[in-house]
Amino acid sequence: MKFKCVIFDCDGVLVDSEATSIGVIVDLAKEIGHSMNLEAAIAEFSGQSLQYCFEYIETASGQKFPPNINTIYRAQTYQAFKENLQPIAGIHQLLERLTLPRCVASNAPQDKIELNLGLLKLTHFFKDNIFSAYDIQKWKPEPDLFLYAAKEMGFEPKDCLVVEDSLAGVLAAKAGGFEVMGYASARTAAQLKQAGATVFYDMNLLDNYLV
Repeated sequence: MKFKCVIFDCDGVLVDSEATSIGVIVDLAKEIGHSMNLEAAIAEFSGQSLQYCFEYIETASGQKFPPNINTIYRAQTYQAFKENLQPIAGIHQLLERLTLPRCVASNAPQDKIELNLGLLKLTHFFKDNIFSAYDIQKWKPEPDLFLYAAKEMGFEPKDCLVVEDSLAGVLAAKAGGFEVMGYASARTAAQLKQAGATVFYDMNLLDNYLV
């Protein structure tokens, strides 16, 4: 095997949650008078920290969110996930086949990751190997989370393959010295490739890059 460990992002790689969670941000932005197209918001916010998203909107609108905006956002997204969350196509089958050690490294808080994995019956594939940027207070596109995950798993960056879907995630992986597969759509493929990812479109094809 070329790699000894696979590090998965969560949103957009394991669970199809990006449109739902960013849709909530768009709705919250409207409440302070800032209108955003969902597609444009996904392009801007995908893979970014929640703080980045709220600061971007506050700067663009000249308005402030209420002090408890994080709590409001979490409550609304968690309800939306319970109603709408879907797995990425083929992810269960891929994880069933995968024999390498694997983990999750996400910008999201630990409870959100665990909720999403639990809703879609993915938790057992990772057990305790779930790493949140909130654990170390460092968020993608900084490389620290991937370096932390690799160290906790017992591997060097050169031995790990990162699977990402966002520009921020790809930049973080490349900055840390990791090879990275970019799970892409027609909209994101060019920017992921330009950032250094090997682009692929079908989760069932990831096996081909592990040997």
